Order: sequence, then C-alpha cells, then structure tokens
Amino acid sequence: MNSKTKPAFTCIYFLLIVLLFTSCQRETSNLDLLQNLMQEDPEKFADIIANKDRYEIQIIYTQIDRDRNNNPVFHTYYFNVDSNRYFYPASTVKLPLVLLAFEKLKYLSEKGIDKFTPVFHDSAYSGQLSVSKDTTSETGLPSIAHYAKKILVVSDNDAYNRLYEFLGQKEVNRRLRGLGYNMRVLHRLERPLSQDENRHTEAVRFVKDDAVIFDQPMLVNDEPIVVKERVLKGKGFIRNDSLVSQPFDFTYKNFFPLTAQHKMLQALLFPETVDEKFRFDIYDEDRVFVLKYMSQLPTETIFPSYGKDTTYHDAYCKFFMYGAGRSSIPDNIRIFNKIGDAYGYLVDNAYIVDFKNSVEFMLSAVINTDTDSIYNDGNYDYETLGYPFMKNIGQLIYNYELKRKRDIKPDLSPFVFTYDQQKKRD
Repeated sequence: MNSKTKPAFTCIYFLLIVLLFTSCQRETSNLDLLQNLMQEDPEKFADIIANKDRYEIQIIYTQIDRDRNNNPVFHTYYFNVDSNRYFYPASTVKLPLVLLAFEKLKYLSEKGIDKFTPVFHDSAYSGQLSVSKDTTSETGLPSIAHYAKKILVVSDNDAYNRLYEFLGQKEVNRRLRGLGYNMRVLHRLERPLSQDENRHTEAVRFVKDDAVIFDQPMLVNDEPIVVKERVLKGKGFIRNDSLVSQPFDFTYKNFFPLTAQHKMLQALLFPETVDEKFRFDIYDEDRVFVLKYMSQLPTETIFPSYGKDTTYHDAYCKFFMYGAGRSSIPDNIRIFNKIGDAYGYLVDNAYIVDFKNSVEFMLSAVINTDTDSIYNDGNYDYETLGYPFMKNIGQLIYNYELKRKRDIKPDLSPFVFTYDQQKKRD
C-alpha cells in the first residue's frame, strides 16, 4: 500500500468504527426507550422501575408514522414484557367477544339477523339466567348491538356474559386459536360458577316480527379445556370471610397476554397491516360500530343514559393519561381502548389520538396492585399505585409524542366519528 494512502484509509476506517458504534448506541437506546423515558422522571417512575417484577409491570408502546399514502409504519418498544407470565386480564377479554359476536352475526345474516335483531336467552342448565327485556335500550329489548355498546362504553359485565352465552365456550376458544391469539376464555364475569356450568351456555332465540328466525339450543363444550401448568399467585386469599393461607389458583381463569391484546387492537384499527389470519371476519360497518363506541364517552351516550349518572364521567374506563380522575377529556383527544380491573390488576390497551396536534400512538400496560399478596380481600392499591401509574405512563408517552418529529403529517380522519350526543362540559 502506498504510504500516502495510509492516513486516508485509517481515517475512513476510524469513521466507519465511529458510525458503527453510534448506530449500535442508537439501537440500544431505542430498545430501552421506555425505561429511558421513565428514568427522566424518577419522582413518578423510580419505584416502578425498581419494583417492576414485584408489581408485574408490562408495557408495550407503538410509535406510528405515515408514508406518503398515509399507510402506517410501526415501531414497537417493550418494557418487562413476558407473554408467558400470567396476569388476570379482567374485562379486556370482552373486546374479542364483541368481535367474535359480530363474526357470528355475519354468518347468520342469511337468516335475516343483524346486530339490532332482538335476542332472548333461556335458562336451560344450572347457573343460567333468562333474559326477555333490556330497559336500558331504546326499544326496551336486548340485542347484540346494545350488549356490545354497553361493553365498549362502560365495560358492562352482564353484557359480556350475554355474548359468552351466544358464542359458547368451545367456539370462542377454537376461533381465537385459529386467529392466532394465544389466550383462554373460560368463564363468565361476576358470576362464580363451576367449570361445568361455564362449559354450558344458555339457549338463545332471535325474534323478528314476533317470529323466531333463529333458535340456538344450549351449547356445551364437550371437550373440556385442560390447562397444563397450574397458575398459583400470592400467599393467601379470602374465602367465605376467612383467610386461606395458600396461593390463589388462577389456573382456570381467563388468560389474555398483553402482546395478544396489543396485536388484536392493531388488527382492529389497521387490519391491512397484520397477517390475514389475525383479522376478524366482520362487516366494515360493524368495525366502525366498534371503533365508535370504544371511543365514545359515557357523557355522550343516550341509551343507556349514562350521562345522568355521576358515576360515569368523561374519563371512566380511560386509565391512560387520566387514571381515576374525573376531569373532562379535551375535545381534540380520543382514546380507543379496552380496560380491565380485578384481583388488584389494572390493564389498559389503547390507541390514543390527538387530532389538533396530529399525534397517534398505541400503548398497552398492566400492573398488579395486590402488594400484600392476599387475593379476594378487596385490599388493593389501586388509588395509590395503579391509577397513578396508568395516568403517568400515558402522559409520559403522550408528551413524548407531542415532541417527536414526524416527516409526514397523518390523516386521522378515519378515526373521526359522530357520537350519540355532544359531551357535557364541566
């Protein structure tokens, strides 16, 4: 090699090393983005980071950029995520049942059934409950649409149970597995029934013009779902007002990992961005129905008349950014989400949009607030630990998104909906 070329070669080699090191540093920084952001606010997050495993915290954050055709491009970051680590999903299991119910209605449409067709339930087995009316609906009659609306707006438990009856345990789990979602739906909510009773679901009738147009007998899961590994948590639980000093058994309770929740939300919001197997086969009008009521506030809802009940405020069921707060949500912000809270667990799975500032992102998180490890005692740190965490992580990511540079301004018009009524202001 010519001695005159040596210095130039050395400089180029050195430059390549620097660029490679910088690139690696950037990649590492991105991988740790969530932790790095939290570390910038130790007052709110030092305890969260230090006790991430004790609190069973998992966080998934997806940045969304747009190309010139407004197609979304995703970059996803994780904090302490483990899809095999069990947490109780609570009401988050309601969203897949809404989507499965709309799938089933699509298959039944040839019988003249749609989501507004009155549907009645008949008790045919132990633990079942008949339904012949719904005084909260505009017609006074129950329907899949009204059940779905109550689930999406205020996370109604009875409405979920009615969809569980309509679908049947066996078909719910078969279809979810077929769609590629690693989860189990094994029981109703707020009704302590046996495994056998949960395998049997109520007879269902759809009626139009006083005539039964579809009569579904009681469905039975004749292939009981077997969970291979026991799920035991905590050091004790309350049963019949007495402490049982042994771990609480979650083995045959519902299971819905955070990664599956995040993927399902993406499949609903941006179906064209996921593999076809993850997409629910529903009419586009039903997808719009789901998105509308996921983001509609109780104060905007006429049937049921949640706006007349002070229990239901703007931020009800909106954990991210608002926690347990009762303040109004600004008009420019919409949160498309499904929350869950039970046994000390708080879960939120959301797509958050700020139309004024052209911000959009996805965020999912879970925290266990049962710090005394005694389940069923009602002694959970929701107010001091859970809600503040959800509020703080939501605001942290939102504020980061406000500053994050976007090369192309997103067109968010597909997520603008006309709600039942203008929300009431404070």
